[in-house]
Order: sequence, then structure tokens, then C-alpha cells
Amino acid sequence: MNRALAVARMQMLNKWVYLGIPGIILASSTLLALAILAIIPNDDGEVRMAFSGQAVMWYFLAIGVQALTLTFPFSQAMSVSRRSFYAGTLGLFSVMSLCLGVLYWLLGLAEQATNGWGVEGHIYALPWIAEAPWYAQILLYFALSMLLFMFGFWFATVYKRWRTTGLVLALVGFGVILLGAVALATYTESWPAVGAWFVQLTPLALAGWLLLAGVVLAVGSYGTLRRAVP
Repeated sequence: MNRALAVARMQMLNKWVYLGIPGIILASSTLLALAILAIIPNDDGEVRMAFSGQAVMWYFLAIGVQALTLTFPFSQAMSVSRRSFYAGTLGLFSVMSLCLGVLYWLLGLAEQATNGWGVEGHIYALPWIAEAPWYAQILLYFALSMLLFMFGFWFATVYKRWRTTGLVLALVGFGVILLGAVALATYTESWPAVGAWFVQLTPLALAGWLLLAGVVLAVGSYGTLRRAVP
């Protein structure tokens, strides 16, 4: 546990990557969305949504890559076990994802209290999400952030283990799986059923599926990391 905490502190040495840039992305994307919403008239009173506020969650994909490539070689030079490195890194970003989820929920409350920041816009209190209980909203943001982080982290471990060839094959394989799923749904004429399944999903249920996918990636990334070359 002490070694895992040391790894978390080691990751946080580069505060610009893990705190500075996410803060800039969050602030700039929000201000840009508000500026656009303020310029565009809304005489008919329709619900206006801007998804730019979620940009910082997509940055977690890049953080997942950097968390391994920037720190893993140094940790191995310091004789930190792969298990400790993995536990410390995953624990740190679990806390960061939870904090981000709470922040998004609080921003959503502020948005609702100010009539969409005074411009009748929905950046954080998106209608479908804001209707869910507070814990479901936080869990959904947490699950999505962790899933994106694990995507980046796993692809980085694939690169460390099998270099460029392995990474290319992994990306191509991922694309083939997606294409195969689309082709299967098209061939079996299952798109109406797929659409109906998505429509009946609640934020809590979607969070559960995202967490399940994150667990699968977490197991795969740890198995790959055990034989990764610094």
C-alpha cells in the first residue's frame, strides 16, 4: 500500500498534466460554449445543449497514455513492482474521476439554479442525465472518465509490450470488432432492437455497462503490463 501511494505521488509530480491542463480545458470549453449560446438567439425557448463541457473527460484518454509512458520507465528504474505501479496509478485516477464526477454534478446544480448560466443553455445539466438521482449522475461521469482513461492506458501498455506492430494490430482489431458489430446488426436487421435498448437505458444502467467495460480493460491492461518493457 505504501508503494502504491508513492506511485500516486510520483504521478502527481507533473501537476500541469494532471491538474493544470484539465482545468484549462474545462474553463475554456465552458466559456466558449457560453459565448456561442449567448450570441445565438433563442426566441422559441427550445432546449439548447452544448457538449463541449465534457471535453475534459476525453482528455482522460490522453492522460491514460501519459500515465504509463511518462512514469512507468522511471518507476522501474526505482525498483517499483508492476503491481504497485498499476495499483497506485489506477487508484489515483479513480479518485480523480470521482472528483470530476462530483464537480460536474455541482456545475449542473449551478446551471439549473442560474437558468443555464443566464443564456438558457445546458452544458452540464443535460436533460437526460439531470433527471437521474445525484449518485447516478456522479457514477455516470466517473464511469465514463475511467473508461476513457483505461482505453488510453491499455493501448499504451500494448505499445510498451509489442511496440508499433502490436499497437497497430490492436487498433485494427478494435476497428474490425466495431465494424463486425455494425455489420451484424445490419445483416440481422437488429437496429430497431438496438435503438430500443439504448432508449430504455437509465443513467445508472449506462454507468453500470461502462464500469463493466472499464473492468475488462483494467484486467487486460494489467495482464499486458506484467510483461511490458520499460
